[in-house]
Amino acid sequence: MPPRSEEPRRDATGSRRGSSRNAGGRGAEPRSGEPGVGGISDARAYTPRGRTVREQRAGGRAEPDADAGPAAQRRTPRSTRSGDPFRPALQVLDGGRAGAGRAGRREATGPAGVVRTVTPRTPRHDDEPPAPRRRTAARRPDRPAARRPSRKPPKPPRLADPRRRLRLGTVLTLTLFAVIGIRLVVLQTVETPAYAGGGVADRLRTVTLPAARGAIYDRDGAPLAHSVEARYVYADPTQVKDQQATAKALSPLLGMPASELAEKMKPRKRVNGVDSQFEYLARGVDIDRARKITALELPGIYTHRDERREVPGGDLAANLLGFTSQDMVGLEGLEARYDDMLRGKDGKRVYEVGLGDLAAPIPGGYSETTKARPGSSLKLTIDRDLQFMTQRMLSRHMARSKGSTGAAVVIEIPSGEVLAQASHPTYNAAKPLPSDPTDREDAATSFVVDPGSVHKAITFGAALQERVITPDTTLPIANAIKKGDTWFYDTHRADGKRMSLPGMMAYSSNVGTIQIADKLGPERLIDYQKRFGLGEATGVGMPGEASGRLLPADEWSGSSYGSVPIGHSVDATPLQMAAVYATIANNGTYVQPRLVKEVIGPDGKRTPTEPPVTRSVLSPENAAALRHILEAVTTVEDATGRPAAIPEWRVAGKTGTGWRLVDGRKQLGEVASFIGMAPAEKPRYVIAVFAHTPSGGGGAIAAPAFRDMMQFTLRHYGVPPSGEKAPKFTVYPR
Repeated sequence: MPPRSEEPRRDATGSRRGSSRNAGGRGAEPRSGEPGVGGISDARAYTPRGRTVREQRAGGRAEPDADAGPAAQRRTPRSTRSGDPFRPALQVLDGGRAGAGRAGRREATGPAGVVRTVTPRTPRHDDEPPAPRRRTAARRPDRPAARRPSRKPPKPPRLADPRRRLRLGTVLTLTLFAVIGIRLVVLQTVETPAYAGGGVADRLRTVTLPAARGAIYDRDGAPLAHSVEARYVYADPTQVKDQQATAKALSPLLGMPASELAEKMKPRKRVNGVDSQFEYLARGVDIDRARKITALELPGIYTHRDERREVPGGDLAANLLGFTSQDMVGLEGLEARYDDMLRGKDGKRVYEVGLGDLAAPIPGGYSETTKARPGSSLKLTIDRDLQFMTQRMLSRHMARSKGSTGAAVVIEIPSGEVLAQASHPTYNAAKPLPSDPTDREDAATSFVVDPGSVHKAITFGAALQERVITPDTTLPIANAIKKGDTWFYDTHRADGKRMSLPGMMAYSSNVGTIQIADKLGPERLIDYQKRFGLGEATGVGMPGEASGRLLPADEWSGSSYGSVPIGHSVDATPLQMAAVYATIANNGTYVQPRLVKEVIGPDGKRTPTEPPVTRSVLSPENAAALRHILEAVTTVEDATGRPAAIPEWRVAGKTGTGWRLVDGRKQLGEVASFIGMAPAEKPRYVIAVFAHTPSGGGGAIAAPAFRDMMQFTLRHYGVPPSGEKAPKFTVYPR
């Protein structure tokens, strides 16, 4: 746009209007007597169309109102200013000097022919008062006011540059993302194992996979003890809502009093102060009953896989088998002796689970399963049917004496395998508790006795083998003999007559046996005791087997020369003495007794046990001669073993009377025994019966019990009766 004219405006009378301010800031001085004097007021009330208010009122005529007072001339511009906010007021910025040079000049401006008169500036005298200052009208927007030459207008404020803010924000954002990215890389690569390991440990759960315990079978494969799958029931006391109601619901299913179950469900603290969340209620629960318990959906009651040991025979071979704990750990008997082999190795499953309500396996999470390795099974040498009958017969005969303790052992010839091993009293291995610990002992291996006269077979056998005597030897037998300070008597008085070896054995002559031992000597007698297996455990496989004890020769007193040969001052077990007679029956060869025949692995592989220890003790001829001598015990009239005779088969054996020893001390009563073999001409089986009777009378128990057991054994295995009758024996040869 062209610059607006800076000439002074002319009022309606044609005179020029001065600037509102001079250079010094004062208003222009009007001339006296000129009609432009009233123009100042007109300029201040100038309308948008260039006319003053007075001209508008006069119909367009711009005549000054001489009669108007100073108040009317000094009307505020705001009262006559138009509503246009962009119209600036008239203002002379050069101090009136430009207007003064053009004084008196008139110009016609605007199409309406309005004449603006600018009154020339008249110098003011010092004595004249200054003219009143006029206010400057609002500047028109289309006519900018001239800038004062003496002052620079202020610079407008610099606006913020958005590009700088954008660049700064971009840099900060990229820096933030870089830091986060670097941290993620460090977490995912460098620190991953630590964080992952710590997190996984909180989420891991371990479940034990119990290994099935191996079974115990008899020689024919019939189970004597085996494990079956079951369930255990447990409670989380923190989740049980109503203890009494829950206990009443479980009582008939678990067969336990409700009060006992409620007591187990009570909240309790562990040692570390944490609330207990696991309490056993029952172990070995049948699967069917466990399902019924689960169906009740009782809060805080749960079931889990368990194992239960079953003993089908109850007390059958209970003293041999022993029992296990609820955790399937062998505690007594063969279960304890072969626990490591039977138990196997438990497996486990380790997996990740969620927390809280999401306590379930996480799909795709960490999971590792170690399979359980079932235990091996044992196949015993025991015959279940023979074991049952042996126990039954022993208990029937032992019932004659109150408070008695008995043992019976059946050994097969020539294998040395134990076919039956019974104890009295016994217990139920399926429910072992409560029971008396003495009832659970295996009497055949833990029953330490002074064997008595059954030991005489060792003395005779050693003398025959050492050729101190022959089968035809006869000796004069007195009624008594003194050794040291002790007299030893015979129950059958010989009155000094010569007696044959079969006669000495038939009447159990103490005097004749001591005389033979004197010829043999203590060292050789002790040597044969050891060869026959005395003084050390047989190693049959039972835990806690007693080894017995032999009296060393240097500890013998004067009376020992009389007591040791007849079976006193000797500690032995029924099984050890049974092994002695098995050696005689086996043509003089000692075979270590054994109960375990083979081991059956989890894969079904059968591994025979190590071969038994064997050694030659007597020659076959001397063993046969000794069997002949022993046969007189059941055939000679009035012999001690006549109650043990069996009509169909020939029997060779020996009776004995001794004492029971506990911690080296003699117990009240006596121990009666009978050990024999049949058929005597070719023995197949050896049976030993020992009966401790506190009130006496054991002799009436042992021999008859042997007879019943041997007769059943021979018939059970189909052994034909003896073809030849027993020989005739001469007790007192001439």
